[in-house]
Amino acid sequence: MRKEPQVFENWRGMVWAFIAVLTASAMSIAVRGASFDLDTRLIVFHRFAAGVVILIIMAALSPKIRSELRFSDPKGHIIRGVLIGVSTLGGFYALANIELAAATVLFGLAPIFAVLISVVMGQPIGIRRIMAIAAGFIGAIIIIDPRIELELGMLSALGSAFFFGMALAMSRGLAQRDGTFSTLFSSAVLTMIVAGIASIPVFAWPTGASLWFWMWILIIAGLARQFADIEAYKYAEAAVLAPIFYLRLIFISIGGYLLFDEIPRLNTWIGAGIVIGATLYMTYRERQLEKAK
Repeated sequence: MRKEPQVFENWRGMVWAFIAVLTASAMSIAVRGASFDLDTRLIVFHRFAAGVVILIIMAALSPKIRSELRFSDPKGHIIRGVLIGVSTLGGFYALANIELAAATVLFGLAPIFAVLISVVMGQPIGIRRIMAIAAGFIGAIIIIDPRIELELGMLSALGSAFFFGMALAMSRGLAQRDGTFSTLFSSAVLTMIVAGIASIPVFAWPTGASLWFWMWILIIAGLARQFADIEAYKYAEAAVLAPIFYLRLIFISIGGYLLFDEIPRLNTWIGAGIVIGATLYMTYRERQLEKAK
């Protein structure tokens, strides 16, 4: 029988989750700001290229980090890194082209996609989880609103959630075996490579003070968010973290309104309530099933 996490470990994970929410919100807003002057593929590439340089400098200056740098599962690191790269490309495109709040909610479908993937892999599923999955996708349909022209940005947000859900499922195991820094470094390098290949047709260097302002917020907040995400899932269960991650919708909505005069549509809020409710139930149900095992 699996031993339950200690309470202090859950609280530790919750603190990291809140940091992840704050930095992810800043990162999302920075993507929108930078996208006015730069293709989103290039934003991903430059953000992760700078991140890799920073991580290398940190490793060079810290013997402790170098001694802990290990990749016991190279295949796992590569797969997770590529998944994050593809997810980030889709996510940045969505943040640049659709309502920030809508993109944020659609990203929240990642846990539902994770359950669907487990079902495809042969895991049995009960009627309550089927209903939760159906509710989540009904919420997504309400947000997308098929009565209007389907936007590529909406599909990109859904794809980003799908691939990020797969990556998150691998995070805890890799972080526990190889450490947070190793997991962060491998994902940054792989995402840089994936984005570099994708941005070849539009390659350019960022220019202008305004663009670099957004880029540096993105670089710093992006690194902090990745680190905090890994730490959160290393110390706490998904069912404990899920409610905290949905605070991001509030911060994103406030930032979108103050900086870009963006007011979420009514159907975004209705769909958000359904998606959040379905996801919270899903994470609770997964925890109960794990405890039963």
